[in-house]
Amino acid sequence: MEKWRCTVCGYIHDGTEPPEKCPNCGAPKEKFEKLPEDKEKLIERSRLSNSLHIKLSALLGEVGEAATRGVEDNLDPRCVEIFTQAKEVAWMLRQRSKAEIQTHVNKGKWG
Repeated sequence: MEKWRCTVCGYIHDGTEPPEKCPNCGAPKEKFEKLPEDKEKLIERSRLSNSLHIKLSALLGEVGEAATRGVEDNLDPRCVEIFTQAKEVAWMLRQRSKAEIQTHVNKGKWG
């Protein structure tokens, strides 16, 4: 599907033609430019990757919550160690995914 970018705000529209006005900023149709095929493909791939990062972040949030409960349960030192490590790793990976999404946004790999 063709992609059109609003030159005012960067909104990406999927369709055979640009919208009459930008749904984000209200710019007229004339302010849209058709993206070249390579950019369209990059946006599609980035949409998949970004959605996977979001899903991963949500799952890691659940890991962090379970690990917190495990630490609070405090059954024995080895359990606490495992839960503490899981909580730290989940937090670090969530931060990395957020940073990667921000990099995609800054490079125009979001649409």
